[in-house]
Amino acid sequence: MAAVLAGDQRAFTQLMRRHKDSLYRFVRGYVGDASEAYDLVQESFVAAWHALARYDRQRSFGIWLKRIAINKCRDWRRRRAVRAFFYDAEDIDRPGLDIAQPIAAAKEREDELARLDDAIAALPANLKEPLLLSLMGEMSHRDIAEALGMTAKAVEVRIYRAKRALAGALATR
Repeated sequence: MAAVLAGDQRAFTQLMRRHKDSLYRFVRGYVGDASEAYDLVQESFVAAWHALARYDRQRSFGIWLKRIAINKCRDWRRRRAVRAFFYDAEDIDRPGLDIAQPIAAAKEREDELARLDDAIAALPANLKEPLLLSLMGEMSHRDIAEALGMTAKAVEVRIYRAKRALAGALATR
């Protein structure tokens, strides 16, 4: 990290290689779309590069990077909600629109994964973030607590609640 802070782009490239897979898994789980996740991972690395001057040497680079990715995912979710509002408003006014028409799944496995993605996406951020950091970010409760600014016990409780909420959501669908 000292080389990166000194401006060594090759050292930053090495850090990117080391963290890209776990960061992608986390972001993919958060947004539920592979191409959006790829873009958000790139945005996270670019933001990290530009924010190196604000990096706290006392923190782990991986945790700091996950925090940046969380913020990118939150921004993406807000932008998506705004776009959906305007897009849906236009669709509702279209003559002959049948809103209740179901969308057929191509394969049963894809349908199950889509249900899981939807259930995860429906979780409130305070439950979704610790769950995804734990499962896909491969982080300890202590590291998650540091990244999210809470206690390790709070992380444990939120992960438990997220799993219960997912089980309930998947059981009712």
